[in-house]
Amino acid sequence: MLVLFVGSFDPFTIGHRHVVERALTLFDEVVVGIGVNPDKHYLFGVDERKRMIQDIFRHEKRVRVETYEGMTVDFASEIGARCIIKGVRNTEDFEYEYHQAQYNRQQTGIETLLLCADKDFEHVSSTSARAEIRG
Repeated sequence: MLVLFVGSFDPFTIGHRHVVERALTLFDEVVVGIGVNPDKHYLFGVDERKRMIQDIFRHEKRVRVETYEGMTVDFASEIGARCIIKGVRNTEDFEYEYHQAQYNRQQTGIETLLLCADKDFEHVSSTSARAEIRG
């Protein structure tokens, strides 16, 4: 079974990598979907983010990296994913993802699997990584 792991991944962090690695123990293939919002300003361009993620998983044939615009559930349907996987670090993440998962399932039947962050990575976020990069 194929699972979709989505985010803006600006940048892709060690926490994201850990979610993909855990997903590979549960699913046959992981598609890392880089969501593109034209109204959002990113530190890294979409092609650069895609190349970075592809490079991380260059030896893992079961990971594919794609970009998409629009609704995540539409993209999931397009690629044949029956499940979306999300990492959650805290109760705030859980609350947001819980409501999103309910909506996705009610609208399309696509399930969402929430993976709790490993204790070593619960403090890691793209926001803090961007701040570190910017200095």
